Amino acid sequence: MGCNYVLVGILHFAKADFFMNIMPPYLPFPLQLVYLSGAAEILLGSLLMLKKYQTYAAWGLILLLIAVYPANIYLAFNETPQEALQVSAFAASWIRLPMQFVLLGIAYWHTKEDKSGS
Repeated sequence: MGCNYVLVGILHFAKADFFMNIMPPYLPFPLQLVYLSGAAEILLGSLLMLKKYQTYAAWGLILLLIAVYPANIYLAFNETPQEALQVSAFAASWIRLPMQFVLLGIAYWHTKEDKSGS
């Protein structure tokens, strides 16, 4: 999971235009927010791979996933970003939005000392 966050974080810099397409227009400084969220993903994804910092990183990822949820809502309910990313309204609404809750659950699982499920 940590590697995935690092990779997506890097993509925020390498393909910033992609992420700019889903930035709600009411948010100020959209490019800076894309870079900030990318940097946070790189940092938190890296820390998630270090046992000593895993719990803190997981809580940080939970906060980050909540913070970026408005961009997912904007994508789900607006044709302009859907067309720009070539994603259907169905995929944006019924796949991407619920997937964020799955990611929140996985991040929460990483906050636990005992990850065996017991």
